[in-house]
Amino acid sequence: MPRVLPRTHSAPVSISTKLPMRVALWLLDSPRLGQAASVKRFAGQLLKQPAREGVVVAQSRLGQMLCRDCGNTRDRRMGLEMLRLAARAGDSCAQLELGRHYLKPRVNEPRQAHQWLEQAAAHGSQEAKALLKSL
Repeated sequence: MPRVLPRTHSAPVSISTKLPMRVALWLLDSPRLGQAASVKRFAGQLLKQPAREGVVVAQSRLGQMLCRDCGNTRDRRMGLEMLRLAARAGDSCAQLELGRHYLKPRVNEPRQAHQWLEQAAAHGSQEAKALLKSL
């Protein structure tokens, strides 16, 4: 009789999302490849499914890409939502990115910026600590 493993309550990362995510992160972190727009588009496509499944690293990187590299408002709004999800899950890179976003002159929400930068600093981000000192 086959043994059945008990289900865990956390969302496990399936093999079908692990490989695309690893490829996307490798492409984005590659100094030569990571700067090309076509590579960023491809990496973004690879990160979509893991991000939807709640993989925090995928949410953080996809959110950063959408906020930094996309020109349209809809993509930036989706990127901010991805960053918020990752930041709430404790990702310090997403917290720092949100803090930077809320400090931009066109957004200008210092309370929100302070909140996210404090959380990033609590996770050890030196850049967040420096930004907090400048506020």
